[in-house]
Formats: sequence, C-alpha cells, structure tokens
Amino acid sequence: MPNLVSDPPTLEPGTLRIIPTGGLGEIGRNMTVFEYEGKILIVDCGVLFPEENQPGVDLILPDFAPVRDRLDDIVGVVLTHGHEDHIGAVPYLLKLRADIPLIGSGLTLALVEAKLKEHRIQPYSLTVKEGQTEQLGPFDLEFVAVNHSIPDALAVAITTPAGVVLHTGDFKMDQLPLDDRLTDLRAFARLGEKGVDLFLADSTNADVPGFTPLERSIGPVLDNVIARAPRRVIVASFSSHVHRVQQVLDAAAANGRRVALLGRSMVRNMTIAADLGYLKVPEGVLIDYKKASDLPEDEIVYMSTGSQGEPMAVLARMANLDHQIEVGPGDTVILASSLIPGNENAVYRVIDGLTKLGANVVHKGNAKVHVSGHAAAGELLYCYNILKPKNVMPVHGEYRHLVANARLAMDTGVPEQNTILAEDGTVIDLRDGVARIVGQLDLGFVYVDGSSVGEITDADLKDRRILGEEGFISIIVVVEAATGRIVTGPEIHARGFAEDDAVFDAVKPKIAAALADAAHNGVRDSHALSQVVRRTVGRWVNTSYRRRPMIVPLVIEA
Repeated sequence: MPNLVSDPPTLEPGTLRIIPTGGLGEIGRNMTVFEYEGKILIVDCGVLFPEENQPGVDLILPDFAPVRDRLDDIVGVVLTHGHEDHIGAVPYLLKLRADIPLIGSGLTLALVEAKLKEHRIQPYSLTVKEGQTEQLGPFDLEFVAVNHSIPDALAVAITTPAGVVLHTGDFKMDQLPLDDRLTDLRAFARLGEKGVDLFLADSTNADVPGFTPLERSIGPVLDNVIARAPRRVIVASFSSHVHRVQQVLDAAAANGRRVALLGRSMVRNMTIAADLGYLKVPEGVLIDYKKASDLPEDEIVYMSTGSQGEPMAVLARMANLDHQIEVGPGDTVILASSLIPGNENAVYRVIDGLTKLGANVVHKGNAKVHVSGHAAAGELLYCYNILKPKNVMPVHGEYRHLVANARLAMDTGVPEQNTILAEDGTVIDLRDGVARIVGQLDLGFVYVDGSSVGEITDADLKDRRILGEEGFISIIVVVEAATGRIVTGPEIHARGFAEDDAVFDAVKPKIAAALADAAHNGVRDSHALSQVVRRTVGRWVNTSYRRRPMIVPLVIEA
C-alpha cells in the first residue's frame, strides 16, 4: 500500500538519513539522497523515458525538492555507471549548481561530460576506480567493481558513524564477462565481515529465478544470424551498450561486413568508448554511414538506436518509412535488448511495421540476442548470504520487483522488520544498526518538455490525452448583458470529433434554453454562463455519442 505523506522529524545527531527520490516503483530516474550532519551525498541522477500516456514529454526527472533549497550542502554526486537512467538528469541538477562534484569511473564520467558539453556545463569531476577510497565531507566512500551491461560499473560502500551502507547500483554476476571484469565478491565478503548495516540492492530481475545467462552466449547467435542474412543487417540496441556493439563488430568482421553507426547518441558514446579503450574496433570494420550505401547490401551492418520503440529513434523512423535507409524484403533487423516495462506496445508496433516491409525481425522472443544486465534471484541470494546485512532496502525496480527482492532477503534470514519496502520520497533513518521509516515526502514526476522543465503538470498531460483521444469542441456565444438573450451564435467548431459540424444543430436549442434559464435565475457573470454552456454540451455529447471531448466555451457579453 502507498505510504501516506508525513513530514519526517528533525534529523538527530549521529543519524544517517536516506531518501530515494526516484527509481523505486519504476525502471528509471534513479537517485538516492544521503544526509549526515548537515551534509548531503547523492548516488546517481538519472532520467525516466515517457510512456504513451505522457504525450509530448521528452524526459522525466527525479524530484529535486529534498535538495533544491540545500544545494550548498551537497558534497558530491556518485554515479555508479553510464546508463541514462543513472546519469541522464545530471545536467538538470548542475543547472541548479554547476560546481557540484561528480564522482565516477572513467567511462561513466566521459559519457556524462559529453552530455554536459551539449548543455554548456563544465563539471568538476573526480575519476575513481574499484578498490579506491575517498572522503567527501562526513562520508567515507569505497568503490567496488560490479559487472553490468556497460563497462566500468561500480557499487559504492558509504560509511559514516551511523553505519555502513552498500549500494550496488546496477549489477549482475556474470562469471565469464566479455571484459574479464567480475563483480568483486571478495570485496562484498570483506564488507560483510566488517558489517553492512543497510544493503540497497538492484531489484530489476529479483522475480526471475536462477541466474542471468552469460553475455558471451550472445556472440555466436549474432554471428549466426549475420552469416545467414541475405541482404543488409540492422542491429538496434541501447546507445551505451558497449558489450553488444563489440559483439556486433566482431560478428561483422568475421563475416566480411562493415559496420555503420546510426544515431547521434550511438556515434558519440561508441567514439568515447573506443577512445578510452573499452571498445576494441577491428581494423577497417567501421565505415561512415554516408558511404555505407556504396557497399553491396550483403556487406553492411547498421548499428542503430531505437530498441525501445522510441518514436524519434532510428529504428522507428525506418519502420515508418521516415529514414533514408528504406527497409525491405531480405533485410534482417535484430533487436538486441530487453523490453523496459511500459515500452512493450511501442516495440511491437515497430516490429510489426518492419515485418510489413518484408524484413526478418529477430528479437529476444524468437532468438537469444540479448541477456539482461541485472542479477536474477539466484545471484541476489548469493549476495545476501555473503553480506549478511542487518537491514535491506530493495531499489531500482517496479513495485513487484522490490517485493520479490525483499522476499529473497527474508528467505536468507533478514528479519521482516529489517526489510524496508520504500517508495520515492520515503524517508529512512539509520542509527546504531537500526533502519526505520520516519516519514514520507510528497514527491512527483518532473517533466521535461522541450526547453520547459517542471512546468508541465499531470493536469496538462490529462488535457493532452483528452485532446488526442476524445477531440476538441469550441462554442462561441454572444449574449445580451442585461437579459442573457443570445445575440449571436452559438457558433460551434470541433476538431478530432469525427462527426460533421452539422450534428451540433441538435444541441444549439439546448444551449439557448440553458442560457435563458440561467439568465432567468439571475446569472449574469460570463464565466458562470460559460460553465452552463460547458455542462449542457458535455451532457449532450456524452449521452448522444458516448464521448468526453475537451469543451472550451466562450460567452461574450454584448
């Protein structure tokens, strides 16, 4: 059940306060605020991508309300890895205070800095690596290597006199990782021996039994699909999935094909990864996409964005014949990613569109072309048994994922009262090995719409949905100020109503009668008369057509 809003008490000395401001109850906009002795540390600052019921929205940010009036108290932002749902909101936080220190691994900071450059922000950053310790204000930090679907991911152990908190970030326990970088279970064990007072664990795959398959199991499948493709191959993936791009480059090279990167973010991120040595590009394989059309069709692989069905990404534009690369019979399209919850319909629309064009679409549902970057239940059980944490707070997941993760913790012996099911805005205090919920802040979604940040409300989105789904009706009436008698009109226009304007002839007498009745009862205010018109037309439309369009009346007094 959702927690009721309640203000937390004043933070007592010697107590660590934790407030997740995003990422709990959703896959995205991950951000957690830690406060101790008046200083604030933030772990991750990501975005959530909008769903179909949020028309016009570009991005959704965490709610910065808990820190907005305390920017000078922030000692730093630790970024666990370079995925958008963990770094995408950094520019919007730094617009509030540009010199907040950013702490992360080399690749993570390189991806963030490229993003900040587009926002014309020069950050103050500190590059760290696994095994390194740093002190930021009252927070002692230790960074631990974890394996994920992007290189250079880190967990972070946060130590204060109130206790030790371990935040995994996103992780899994691939035992044969492509980059030979294992999740450091020895460090986990050492921290467990020291004592972990609160464990914040990735929940995304907590309801998936067993273990996440190996990344390297995907390579042979990609190689086989590309080898059998008669014409062009188009592979869609996240623009930051370095491991998947590496596998595509290797498979293309093995089959005598060249690779062209499509999409601004894909080109930017892979250029960074290659420059830093995380992406090993076989000699002569990469080619500029403008020159790719000069090659025979069976010698090219396009690596694109759009694996989540995003309407403006490359793959969706191909499906809509809105891209210079026209997909057709004999082409092979590979969706090398998992479905983020909420994106299913958009992805299946793209798959259908590409299939109609004659393409052979290969995806996770019909071939092993993707494995998750998150620990499944078996891996999480290992972590709980190694760490033996005193308290657990599942993070990063929809509510069912958080519940599944909490059950795993309890199965390994964590007492139910020490297992915290939190939501965005839940306030947790940690002291003397005890973590407890002390309040619930009223936090919401912050929408980015073009250059507008936070100006769009849920009410605005509701209006947009009504306009898109039900249509729009405007009514203009001129009335005599003294009597309320109609002088001109009603003039009625509709958009998206799917009926001829002549149908409104039936409601015009009803409007006249309602205005006359209102005038008889002494109603003279034009706003009140407008509401009379709105109710009259609304009842008629609902009764006659079972529709609820947006109705905008305008009553003018003559």
